[in-house]
Amino acid sequence: MSDLFLGLISGTSADGIDAAIVRFDDRADGTLAAQLVFGATYPWDPALAERLVTLGQQTALLTLDDVGDLDVRIADAFADAANEAIRDAALGPADIAAIGSHGQTLRHRPNGRDHDGVAPFTLQLGDGARIAERTGVATVADFRRRDVAAGGHGAPLLPALHAALLRTPGEDRAVLNLGGIANLTLLPGDGGAVRGFDTGPANGLMDAWCLRHTGAAFDCGGALAAAGRVDAALLARLRAEPWFALPAPKSTGRDQFHLGWVESALRGDETVADVQATLLALSATTIADALGAMQPRTARLIGCGGGVHNPALMRALGEAMPGMVVESSALHGIDPDHMEAMGFAWLARQTLLGRPGNLPSVTGAAGPRVLGVIHPA
Repeated sequence: MSDLFLGLISGTSADGIDAAIVRFDDRADGTLAAQLVFGATYPWDPALAERLVTLGQQTALLTLDDVGDLDVRIADAFADAANEAIRDAALGPADIAAIGSHGQTLRHRPNGRDHDGVAPFTLQLGDGARIAERTGVATVADFRRRDVAAGGHGAPLLPALHAALLRTPGEDRAVLNLGGIANLTLLPGDGGAVRGFDTGPANGLMDAWCLRHTGAAFDCGGALAAAGRVDAALLARLRAEPWFALPAPKSTGRDQFHLGWVESALRGDETVADVQATLLALSATTIADALGAMQPRTARLIGCGGGVHNPALMRALGEAMPGMVVESSALHGIDPDHMEAMGFAWLARQTLLGRPGNLPSVTGAAGPRVLGVIHPA
């Protein structure tokens, strides 16, 4: 089997499909080596991206035909990204052992709904069989549902990789993924159990607010937030959301934290910049609250994901957690833009080797499980 795996993911912001080709090696001492051979982000078709964002920002009724159509269109977009990545890396399909495809989350309800009897489920679209057919590469997809079937949240799934690459004895560390949603991996320096959970919004609400009011897909450099002032009363109303008080394990998505949720807390006289500043403060303070409650002696916070490039957000995190080192995973040799895609390359490898991909201490599942469905080349 080739030692190269290709990971694909499109996060909650639907701002592109990240592709990472990774070489893995199991060292003799039991540790894992991971080398990013190639990484790139490929754009969505604008009309499809707009449709995905709209679906995530509001409750929309979809027919079965709509769901089937989206499943195919998303798969085609992922297959195009995989084919481009393989070509751009000067490789061929035979060089890739497998593709690990996260797909696009349509709904994530690991706890079901509290009042209407919906069973726990998670739904990611992007037909793995179609990706395998269009790329000629074995494809592993649908990673989250087995963990949910075992009573877990199906998320986050990257803490096992974070632990393999970034844990160090004697120092309590945390890895913070700043995608549309923020999630933490806790790596205690005493060898204790790895834990991980979502903390709430990271970039997703800020991106959506910025797009609606400026036409820009994201707040470049945090300029819009920097032009405003935090509205303390609005921040308090947002932080009063009961979800933030739920114990870990927990996970969430754009169907929980969307612009309709923000607008329900507005008085109506706020400026665009002040709301953006307040949403940034919401991300920073809820992350700090969660980390302080779960691992108060954390010495080092290692960031990855798109939010690492927002200096205003990174500065706010440092201010919310004085005395803690807040830094990018780049300082540890891992490209922050491709950590998640690398994770799904690793998950595909785990599946092909018959190894578990989840950590029950993170997701709450009944035990370790081999995740995903294999679609042969």
